[in-house]
Amino acid sequence: MNKSNITRLHQAGILTDIDIHFAGFMTDLAGSKYQEVFLGAAFVSNVTGKGDVCLDLASFAGEVLLEKDDGMDAVICPGLSVWKDNLMSTKVVGRPGDLCPLILDEENRLYLYRYWEYEKKLSDSIKERVKEDISGLNLSLIKDSIKRLFPEIIDGDVNWQRVAAITSAFKKFCVISGGPGTGKTTTVAKILALLLEQKSKEENLRIFLAAPTGKAAARLSESIGNIKKKLNCKDYIKAAIPAEAFTIHRLLKTIIGSPFFRHNSENPLPADIVVIDEASMVDLPLMSKLIQAVPVDARLILIGDSDQLASVDPGSVLGDICGSSHVRGFTADFIDRVEELTDEKFTDSIKQYKDIKVLHDCIVILKKNYRFADSSGIGGLSRAVKLGDIDKALYLLKNESDGSIILEKILSADNFKRILTDKVIKFHSEYLKTDDPGIALELFNRFKILCAVKMGQFGVYAVNAIIEQILSRENLIQTENLWYRGRPVLITRNDYKLGLFNGDIGITMPIPGSISDDMYVFFPGTSGELRYFFP
Repeated sequence: MNKSNITRLHQAGILTDIDIHFAGFMTDLAGSKYQEVFLGAAFVSNVTGKGDVCLDLASFAGEVLLEKDDGMDAVICPGLSVWKDNLMSTKVVGRPGDLCPLILDEENRLYLYRYWEYEKKLSDSIKERVKEDISGLNLSLIKDSIKRLFPEIIDGDVNWQRVAAITSAFKKFCVISGGPGTGKTTTVAKILALLLEQKSKEENLRIFLAAPTGKAAARLSESIGNIKKKLNCKDYIKAAIPAEAFTIHRLLKTIIGSPFFRHNSENPLPADIVVIDEASMVDLPLMSKLIQAVPVDARLILIGDSDQLASVDPGSVLGDICGSSHVRGFTADFIDRVEELTDEKFTDSIKQYKDIKVLHDCIVILKKNYRFADSSGIGGLSRAVKLGDIDKALYLLKNESDGSIILEKILSADNFKRILTDKVIKFHSEYLKTDDPGIALELFNRFKILCAVKMGQFGVYAVNAIIEQILSRENLIQTENLWYRGRPVLITRNDYKLGLFNGDIGITMPIPGSISDDMYVFFPGTSGELRYFFP
């Protein structure tokens, strides 16, 4: 491809610097002047940078990238057949199993080699885990555990938490997906109790809890710790449920300066059960390495919300796994087992669903919300957003009468400040008037403002400045000092020594009852206690 067209693609924002340099390197390595090689390499780099793991050649073939302009020819992607043939004629592109920088599979998907390998290893591992069910379980004890740990629901729907329990008991690979408030963490705590009840008091199950981030791991530790106290099971069962969750990187043991971990397929985790929370945040490379490090005879339970935003790095693993299972179809054998052990009855629509694969038996979608009613404004808006129903979402925002959602039009910057002033004074004045850091944190967390952008008049920095101005004008804060009383602090980087994680929020206050005016930043601890640090 000639330099002028490369420059045009760069100036138009179609290709980045790294796309162009990578494509140039591949072209030189191939010893080829085919534009098909340059464009293939450039766009596989580009889509990977945007979160996809491969380039679908068919979707780009024949695409007009740049129109003819000022004597410059149009830039058009080659046709599919020519593109494939010219790619495969070079030494830098191979078929699956070849050791080449780029891999082109039979579905016309072009991969960077390492992402093809990550996907292949992940796929092979999942297939291996779902081939056979776990045997030797005490079925009568399972029935008792189900009834005791998972009470019946009275709305007539299937208790999907019970279904998730059966899946986790019999499958080495289990995915439990559901939105906020559907009881995912509660379900997992009960599942762990059920599995522990399958063992004698003297037997131990090696259980690990983990999450992608430090904050998610801390939240999982706190939630599991609170939930297990309330479980309807014996104390020794509660004691056997882990109290600490790790980040995935700490669990697998990072090797400094290397993309690999100490725990892998050759040195697996000493685990019987591994639970991963917030699995939607786990990208393809990390998920592939994780599943290889979990022993093949151990249970791997992924929990998360497949409708949440995918991971920042390439690979929407949880979303792809759950994508075909929203129909809630299961094999006939699995349905019979669930109905026998739980007394739940599936509808005919689920029983009659065709083309079910064994993997579907490993995936359970929780839909009953215990935080807000399906009939509420929030429930309706949530469904509309998930379905991409813009008209329904706007209708609910404009007409919902239960008060749970309100749409306020911002006509100008001044109008925005007036709206903000009323709410900030109403909600923030309470936490600023108390001398108790614990109460202050609780009150502060009742009101949050989320911004879609960081910069601009409606961005994070501008809105924070406006809030400070409002509170200062009302004499609720004294901003002359950097660490003024009531200043909120957001942690933006994990600090394992302090036990503070990205996203943690603290409040600046003096120690209650102290004669000193020194300010400290108070954070909630995982067990309900407060921790404070000198800023």
